[in-house]
Amino acid sequence: MAEQQVQPLHNEKHANTKIQNGINVEFLKSQHLVPVVAHEFARVANEFPMSFVKNNETGQFQAVAMFGLEPGENLFVQDGKWTAAYAPMATTRYPLGLVKHPQEDQYGIVIDEASPLVGEAEGSALFENGEETDYLKRRKDALVSFIEFSKVTEAFTQYLADKELLVAQTLTVDIKGEKKDINGIYLIDEKKLNELSDEDFLDLRKRGYLAPMYSFLTSTHQVARLARLKAQQS
Repeated sequence: MAEQQVQPLHNEKHANTKIQNGINVEFLKSQHLVPVVAHEFARVANEFPMSFVKNNETGQFQAVAMFGLEPGENLFVQDGKWTAAYAPMATTRYPLGLVKHPQEDQYGIVIDEASPLVGEAEGSALFENGEETDYLKRRKDALVSFIEFSKVTEAFTQYLADKELLVAQTLTVDIKGEKKDINGIYLIDEKKLNELSDEDFLDLRKRGYLAPMYSFLTSTHQVARLARLKAQQS
């Protein structure tokens, strides 16, 4: 894995820099969990199981898509290619990123110069005559949206945690007749959800939380898909 070389984006330094669209497969192939935002739950659920993982230091939960059944395993990267029909937003931002300026409430764009997607030969230009191209503006908007989506998702997740709707679960999958347990994940407790008072349920609806919750619940069926992929690949 090549070291990253993350630098602030600059119209002079990166005057001729181009970015090819695509995913950093080299990085992703060893990721079995990737953060997802509530706004994409419906699309994620069509491809991957989702779960919540808990940061034991902060006690905070984070929603993730599962690409594999154990650490370091991504069943959707084969022969150096991404095989799923959708890639979560967290993966498509790369090789650009946003960093917050410590003193002010502003963000600066950074670029990973070591990325295989970055070069001067092919791809979409970032600057033209020193000005940002429409392509860069679109990418910038997507980065800002992602930060906003992440904040909404954090609030959504915190709400579920506060209402005690997240429950630690062990998923058992069958791989070629062998049972395997996946621990350390949290799912939405469907039984508790169905037992909520009318008032609480209405609150969920008003906040716009019902759709992502049901997408999340549906996604759990994709665990069987991961087990099938693993059986095929092993």
